[in-house]
Amino acid sequence: MKRSMLSMTWAGMLLLTVTACTHDHEDMPVPAPNNVQLKQDNQLGSILTDVNGKTLYFFSNDANGQSACSGGCATTWPIFYVDALNLPAGLASADFGSITRADGKPQTTYKGWPLYYYAKDSVAGDKKGEAFGSKWFTAKPDYTIMLAYTQLIGNDTKHYTSKYVEGDEVTPYFTDAYGHTLYTFKNDKFNANKYTKSDFSNNGTWPIDTLNTVQGIPSMCNSADFNKINVFGKTQITYRGWPLYYFGPDSLKRGNTKGVSVPTPGTWPVANQNTTPAVP
Repeated sequence: MKRSMLSMTWAGMLLLTVTACTHDHEDMPVPAPNNVQLKQDNQLGSILTDVNGKTLYFFSNDANGQSACSGGCATTWPIFYVDALNLPAGLASADFGSITRADGKPQTTYKGWPLYYYAKDSVAGDKKGEAFGSKWFTAKPDYTIMLAYTQLIGNDTKHYTSKYVEGDEVTPYFTDAYGHTLYTFKNDKFNANKYTKSDFSNNGTWPIDTLNTVQGIPSMCNSADFNKINVFGKTQITYRGWPLYYFGPDSLKRGNTKGVSVPTPGTWPVANQNTTPAVP
C-alpha cells in the first residue's frame, strides 16, 4: 500500500514538473530574426542582405540621400523597407534611417543611401546587379569610397559639366561612405599636399580626408589607385597620387559639390575614374 502511494506521489510530482517546464518553454519569447543581415561573399566580402539572404544595393544617383529611381527603374530595382529593424552584430542602428520617396512610399537607408533589390536576383546570394551600368553597387558596411553620379552645382549655384564649364551634365565623382564629396587640388603634386598649412589653420576650408586606410571601394575601381600620405603628422588619402579633400562649405551635406567653382571653376576638381595621375 505504501509502495502504491509513493508511486502515485512521484508520478504527481513528475507531472507537475513536466507541466511547469512546458509552460516555462511556452512563455519564452522567440527572438525576431535579423531583417537586415550581413553575409560573406567570396568576391565582395561582407554585404547587406534582407532576412531571406536577398542582396541589397546602392544607386550612385542617390548621392543627395533621395531616391532618383522611379517608374520603370523602380520596377527593375524594387525598394527595400522594414518598419522595425533587427540587426546583427557588426551593424549599427545609427547608420540606418528611412526616407519618404516622391511616390509617397517609405524606403530604408543605410549611411544615407536608399536600399534596393535587383529584380533579376532570383535566389539568395545572387548579386547580378553589382556594378550594373557603373551606377549600382552591392550595399556593404566597409565602403570608405563610394561613387556618385549627379549634376555638379558650384558655390555660386551655377551648374557645371565635367569640363568645369557652365552646363547640365551628370558627372561621376568619388564620395566617402556617407555621400560627402571628395576633391583634388590642381596645384598638388604626386603624393604631395601643396595646400594644407603646417598649423592646419586653413584645414577648415579644405579639410583633408584623414581616413587611416581605404577599405571597401566600388568593384569597378582599382584599389592600387588609392594610397595615403603623411601631412604634418596626419594621414591623408590619395587617389592616383592626388591628395583628397572635403570642402568645408559643403557642410558635410550629402551630394553638395560647392567646391567645384571655388575660387574659379576647375581649381578643385572632383575625383573619378577619369582623373589622370598626378605628376611629381
